[in-house]
Amino acid sequence: MTESGVDAKLEVKQASKEFKESENVAEKYSAMTVSKNSDVNMNVGELSAAFTAVPAHKSVKKQIQFANQEDKQEFSKFPTKTGRRSLSRSISQSSTDSYSSAASYTDSSDDETSPREKTQVNSKGSSDFCVKNIKQAEFGRREIEIAEQDMSALISLRKRAQGEKPLAGAKVVGCTHITAQTAVLIETLVALGAQCRWTACNIYSTQNEVAAALAEIGVAVFAWKGESEDDFWWCIDRCVNTEGWQANMILDDGGDLTHWVYKKYPSVFKKVQGIVEESVTGVHRLYQLSKAGKLCVPAMNVNDSVTKQKFDNLYCCRESILDGLKRTTDVMFGGKQVVVCGYGEVGKGCCSALKALGAIVCVTEIDPICALQACMDGFKVVKLNEVVRHMDMVITCTGNKNVVTREQLDRMKNGCIVCNMGHSNTEIDVASLRTPELTWERVRSQVDHIIWPDGKRVILLAEGRLLNLSCSTVPSFVLSITATTQALALIELYNAPEGRYRQDVYLLPKKMDEYVASLHLPNFDAHLTELSDEQAKYMGLNKNGPFKPNYYRY
Repeated sequence: MTESGVDAKLEVKQASKEFKESENVAEKYSAMTVSKNSDVNMNVGELSAAFTAVPAHKSVKKQIQFANQEDKQEFSKFPTKTGRRSLSRSISQSSTDSYSSAASYTDSSDDETSPREKTQVNSKGSSDFCVKNIKQAEFGRREIEIAEQDMSALISLRKRAQGEKPLAGAKVVGCTHITAQTAVLIETLVALGAQCRWTACNIYSTQNEVAAALAEIGVAVFAWKGESEDDFWWCIDRCVNTEGWQANMILDDGGDLTHWVYKKYPSVFKKVQGIVEESVTGVHRLYQLSKAGKLCVPAMNVNDSVTKQKFDNLYCCRESILDGLKRTTDVMFGGKQVVVCGYGEVGKGCCSALKALGAIVCVTEIDPICALQACMDGFKVVKLNEVVRHMDMVITCTGNKNVVTREQLDRMKNGCIVCNMGHSNTEIDVASLRTPELTWERVRSQVDHIIWPDGKRVILLAEGRLLNLSCSTVPSFVLSITATTQALALIELYNAPEGRYRQDVYLLPKKMDEYVASLHLPNFDAHLTELSDEQAKYMGLNKNGPFKPNYYRY
């Protein structure tokens, strides 16, 4: 036999072997996918190897075998909640949730019992908390450790100040997003001497395993992913109203905690030494209280500090907007028509990211200065009514209410994605969509189809709540900047001599802003130039700062 004949025979034999192997792989994967209670468990490495082992030849369709007719009928039904979970949490969807979000979502689905109805105890015997599952604490601890690696400045502050305990005696009640990054802040406050009770400012942003990790070390946490509105206010109340403990400092994000204390427990403010607020919405509420003469304690506006505005609001949103949209919708941005409502720092970050990936972006604005900035950055400034019919995505980031109305939602085209990057869920008129003529269809975690009678579907993300923290995660490094600013604001208000701060809203001192920035420069191996004595005298500056007056616009 010739060499070519031998080679041909070997190739046929090899192809036949590969053909049989591919059938085995297909059978293995089919069994794993369709069986709800399958004992077959494949790790990612095995699954990857299985896929790469399949040769590129014509696929063979394998008929799924059922033991009896009942099984076949059951499989053919629209999946139940359990079925939807096992079928939809496929490999392709792993991109839709971070590990933490996926774990929280899966966990909340596995156990429908409300945490309020459970009795849980940590390893120290304490039950002063309410989380989804205290047994997830070990996983949460690992996530916190990952966050710490990119929050070195906050850890540095912790190490520098924990010997002095500048927050000794402070009883801090907090209402923020409960994520791995926030946990690093909370543990820093504890290391600096504070006692903390904490709840979530958003019903979808809590990472359940992180909340469990905090509860395990003794922090009184009341939060879980997917709270109802009633749960949300109950958790806040449990943080504030507890026997033998009264807060003397408030750390808020959105103003809901401050509002609740004013409404239900105004006497608490007799001992509160200050409020630290980090969101546009919350700061707006504080200024309203101050204007009405109802603000009875000093408040620090962290949101408008330079280190919050120029880093968290801009750089964080520039990255997390894409993360949130990709995880929830798998959308490709190139060529998409997008309107961003609001061109503040959050809007600037969103527009920059979307434009960089090829989206055609336009902007709506009420402020002529921001509108001019948008124009100079190459964005067309429009009215939403003029363009809403043609948009593929509508993104709000204003901090206002009813930015997107029902009338505008009615005019959107089929498949339009609607989401919010502002703090509150008031920007999109979601309440107007809960009517009998519209159908809500849950697609995946935090993704709903709103279906009109004519079949048109609008994709609503996170039910109009904050997209990035509800549907994805945010960069630990930039949150280190915000968290360090919050920690310093608490230290400043708690230790300020009587009379330094009146019952008003204050910005963080410029020197502190600069200190926060300086703590983060070593991450980039950045080296600051130092002023000579002559230069400092010429500019009328202290060589150690502050280097800009309060009116300077960065």
